[in-house]
Amino acid sequence: MRDPRSLWIVIPAYNEAESIGRVVASLRSEGRPVVVVDDGSSDQTAEIARAAGATVLRHLLNLGQGGALQTGITFCLESGAQYICTFDADGQHCAEDVEGMWELLLTGGYDIVLGSRFLGAACGMPLSRKLLLKLAVLFTYLHSGLKLTDAHNGLRVMTAESASRLALKQMGMAHASEIIDRIASLKLKYAEAPVTVLYTNYSKAKGQSALGSVRILMDLLIGRMLR
Repeated sequence: MRDPRSLWIVIPAYNEAESIGRVVASLRSEGRPVVVVDDGSSDQTAEIARAAGATVLRHLLNLGQGGALQTGITFCLESGAQYICTFDADGQHCAEDVEGMWELLLTGGYDIVLGSRFLGAACGMPLSRKLLLKLAVLFTYLHSGLKLTDAHNGLRVMTAESASRLALKQMGMAHASEIIDRIASLKLKYAEAPVTVLYTNYSKAKGQSALGSVRILMDLLIGRMLR
């Protein structure tokens, strides 16, 4: 039987006091270590996450989701994690999906398993968000050559070795495409797994806008030119 303590959950969080307690509690119920990286929040995110059972790391300044993820991944690796899962703080992801992704990672001998709402379910997703995500899939294919159904899903499970090789440089939301690019360049063995993403008024308000998507594209293009 797998030891749930070998899979560490990393949750980047910025002003997520409304949802972080429920998210942490749902993941801690299985006994897995949960690390919340409070990315310069001005609300009670850190206190609520700690009370729910998470280890909390704090950035004094808001670095962005990519920066928070890298901080959390580094901490987990230094703490002896064998496997790492990235998980969003806004309540969109379902804790029940983690076990199936971990099972696929192990039985398939994969380096990383990526969640896909388009193989699973996207409850309440606005059409505009769906179109943006489909464009992201196309851009990811053109940029990395990887054929995916969902390129910007924050739910991922990976081995510690793979996590150590990602070495994220993109501090903001462009980290999602950077991860895909790294999977391609490192030739990591990957798979997608069906997951459920829940769109609530809260999560939609916290989600990526069209303008934000343009900024992500610019970040990626600039990063590519500076290589």
